[in-house]
Amino acid sequence: MLNATAPVAKAVAGRRWFPLWAVIHHRGRTSGTAYATPIAVIPTRRQDIFLIGLPWGAKTNWARNVVVAGGATVRWRGRDYAATEPRIVGPEVAVVQARGPVRRVVGSGRFPAFLELRRTGPSE
Repeated sequence: MLNATAPVAKAVAGRRWFPLWAVIHHRGRTSGTAYATPIAVIPTRRQDIFLIGLPWGAKTNWARNVVVAGGATVRWRGRDYAATEPRIVGPEVAVVQARGPVRRVVGSGRFPAFLELRRTGPSE
């Protein structure tokens, strides 16, 4: 399923007209290789926070890359944002940050972990 949806996600992620999806630009922990990973952005109560679900857990390679690097760049709604101060949080923390109907999904236990980032952009 992931291989089938990845091309669609990459095509729409980060576009101004599709706010659910974004692209996180990060570097490999050991290789230094630049990566661009499509992500789903969870709406939050605070405007300075990105919240990203980690359905495969905190050991996801791209999330580990971002945590080790201390941040990344997130392309969301057609703009690039500096995303810093990464931390892995559990559902009990994420549900407090989430807003709207998505709170039910966040609190359902379907995601074992979330990545929280401080949004400090957009960069021009």
